[in-house]
Amino acid sequence: MDNLTIFTEFLLMDVASSRELQVLQGVLFLAIYLGALTANLATVTLIVTDARLHSPMYFFISNVALLDLGSISVIVPKAVVNSVTGSKVISLAECAAQIFLFTLCVAVEIALLVVMSYDRYVAICRPLHYGLIFTPRLCSRAAAGSWASGLLYSALHTGALFRLPFTKTNVIQQYFCDIPQILRISSPDVQFCEFVLIAISVCLVLACFAFLLMSYVNIFSTVLKIHSAEARNKAISTCTPQLAVLLLFLISGSVALLGPIAKKPSLKNLLTAVFYTMVPPFVNPIIYSLRNREINAALQRMFNRYSNFPVKGFLD
Repeated sequence: MDNLTIFTEFLLMDVASSRELQVLQGVLFLAIYLGALTANLATVTLIVTDARLHSPMYFFISNVALLDLGSISVIVPKAVVNSVTGSKVISLAECAAQIFLFTLCVAVEIALLVVMSYDRYVAICRPLHYGLIFTPRLCSRAAAGSWASGLLYSALHTGALFRLPFTKTNVIQQYFCDIPQILRISSPDVQFCEFVLIAISVCLVLACFAFLLMSYVNIFSTVLKIHSAEARNKAISTCTPQLAVLLLFLISGSVALLGPIAKKPSLKNLLTAVFYTMVPPFVNPIIYSLRNREINAALQRMFNRYSNFPVKGFLD
């Protein structure tokens, strides 16, 4: 026990083998981050400032945009700094903070996607009851409950992962503190505790996605029965962006959970991590702006308000 080494910092490994490639990687990450930052901030600003978007659905969309902004901000700025400066070190506290905040954003987003599916179900399948069910008070409580459940899960998950010191190695084969990589270098007791927690989490997530599936099956079965083409198209335009975001979330989550744990840096490992950490926050606001007619119209009004030239909507 006297020769036992307890690590208080980690070494983040990446695929870039030369200084030039490290800088190029940092620049590419920065470009993606700035794009996601701009798009998500624009989405939140648009929803807050446009009175026509002050409805429950857009309230939840603004929360999702904030979560996307948070999840990418937790990881990418540190990765950019490390790539540009050539540093590979991250402290134990920074690593724990990354995992806590990233897990928080993911957990809250799952809860909000469930709430948003129910919002669309009530709006389309029970439209006469929508105003009575989705009141401002209920929306606030649903959002607060989503954030509270995310905080609780993230605290339990991070606490279990970092409750014992790391003594195996301090090398993480990734450009950020990836949970599978931390599990790989954790003690057997921590791994067992985490696997139990993950198994419970998978059951809860499967229950959530079963609810999501039933909601969207009912939604689209109702939409197909609508005789008015205009009403049908409007209903579809409010549902397809959320369904696309949900599918992207499912695919990226599956890649993160089912992919093999890398034991050495590789381009495949890098691209896999980029896909589930950067692509959803970057693509989600684009999906909403391109496929949602009301957000598209609000964007058009905003551009026309601050420009001398009229701008046509993306869907025109």
